[in-house]
Amino acid sequence: MMIGTAGHIDHGKTSLVRALTGTDTDRLPEEKKRGMSIELGFAFLEDGKAGPERDARISGKVRIGFIDVPGHEKLLHTMIAGATGIDFALLVVAADDGVMPQTREHLAVLSLLGVRRGIVALTKTDRVDAARVAEVTADIKALLAPTPLADARIVPV
Repeated sequence: MMIGTAGHIDHGKTSLVRALTGTDTDRLPEEKKRGMSIELGFAFLEDGKAGPERDARISGKVRIGFIDVPGHEKLLHTMIAGATGIDFALLVVAADDGVMPQTREHLAVLSLLGVRRGIVALTKTDRVDAARVAEVTADIKALLAPTPLADARIVPV
């Protein structure tokens, strides 16, 4: 299964993939220097290959791949290239910013490409109060309602 990230710049897509897999998908010196993804990044979870603390999350001979896409508006073409190969969307929305232009744009791309399964990671919840989390959650539900991801779970992380 290939899981593809989607979402606005600096909402935590790369950090979330790193937390899940132990792999930093920003590998280019320019990405490190600028603190943002420029190219597609790839990471994998496979039995016994993602660290002992992660083994319990994966059973059998499962291999899960992650495609980490850039969130900057000028890199939409790169996001589209990565999104064409995904089976499941990992839409990332930061609680402090909420839904932003590239959140909407990436969601539209996912819909056009026929991605029908996904989950929303609500990141940076430690930076806001419960009222803000509730507000952003409501905004996300409204955004997803007319899309194939209308029933996607929203998970605070």
